Amino acid sequence: MRDRIRILNVVGARPNFMKIAPLMSAYRRNEVIEPLLIHTGQHYDENMSRLFFHDLGIPEPDFNLEVGSGSHAVQTAEIMKSFEPVVLRSRPDAVLVVGDVNGTIACGLVAVKLGVPLVHVEAGLRSGDRTMPEEINRILTDAISDLLFCTEQSGIDNLAREGIGAEKAFLVGNLMVDSLLDHRERCQASSILETLRLMPRKYAVLTLHRPSNVDDRDVLTGILDALVEIHADMSIVLPLHPRLRKSLVDFGLNQRLAGMNRLRVTDPLGYLDFLRLMSEAGIVLTDSGGIQEETTILQVPCLTLRENTERPVTLDVGTNRLAGTTTESILTAFRSTFSNRVAGEVPPLWDGQAAGRIVAILAEKLPRIRAARSH
Repeated sequence: MRDRIRILNVVGARPNFMKIAPLMSAYRRNEVIEPLLIHTGQHYDENMSRLFFHDLGIPEPDFNLEVGSGSHAVQTAEIMKSFEPVVLRSRPDAVLVVGDVNGTIACGLVAVKLGVPLVHVEAGLRSGDRTMPEEINRILTDAISDLLFCTEQSGIDNLAREGIGAEKAFLVGNLMVDSLLDHRERCQASSILETLRLMPRKYAVLTLHRPSNVDDRDVLTGILDALVEIHADMSIVLPLHPRLRKSLVDFGLNQRLAGMNRLRVTDPLGYLDFLRLMSEAGIVLTDSGGIQEETTILQVPCLTLRENTERPVTLDVGTNRLAGTTTESILTAFRSTFSNRVAGEVPPLWDGQAAGRIVAILAEKLPRIRAARSH
């Protein structure tokens, strides 16, 4: 038996990179754990993937599965087919997955079916909306995991309601916050505001990528109608997700954007550029989960263009507001937020130390799990 605990750490899509970076750094300060990094390669833009690895200081992956994009079924199946030989060859003591992308559940299923303990970071988050593919990934991954690390108390409460024992679940804080605090000063060197000719607090940032928003012509048109009104008050920066780009073309809505002279459309941005852009924004409009968390730490008002969120703590502390997806609901939320700006609170344990807590628990618990399974 090896002296060190070998953990396969899985990363695959943009939201994962910010979560895995502080963890890989914390492993280097621990002598008990031998970490290996697996990149599923499901990211939609390989150049952007490399930029994130560089910006966040993530080491080169030990394995890159290079599965590419595809439907949920195709991508999940391809990841499982490619990941299984890696597990068999490397014989890990645990597989660690983060977040809620397809690679999370795909690699989780492979691990548990091969008898390898599974660790889920960012466990227990629930939107209550099972039409979201990510919600299915979260529920299933949590159900088969041996150790679960939660970012907020709602995660602990949700797992308890689903019958997952308290001995498996730990409230540790938020790896996204670890990354943000680690890079907050570095991002000030970004010239993105100068490049886009923006003044601090005088612009909005918009991100849009969820299928429910961008694959439905009526919903997308309603959101664009709201942007036309908001754009009369302030500039808007839109880093264009490939899914949104395709929908704008398919629905013939490109001219709507072209007619907005205070709209800056960019390609997807690297981590440091986007962090600088968010930190200086007057307001952020998004359908992303992670951005709700990042704006909470940055104390930038956030309007979530959805009817629900799996991160309710951001609503509780007052930094985030559900704006819905209709023109009227978005404009009402926008006007109310600007007329009643209040400073939000920082959720418990969102202090930049989550990675250290996770690694300490892994170093304590995994040897016991390994010993129990060897008998």
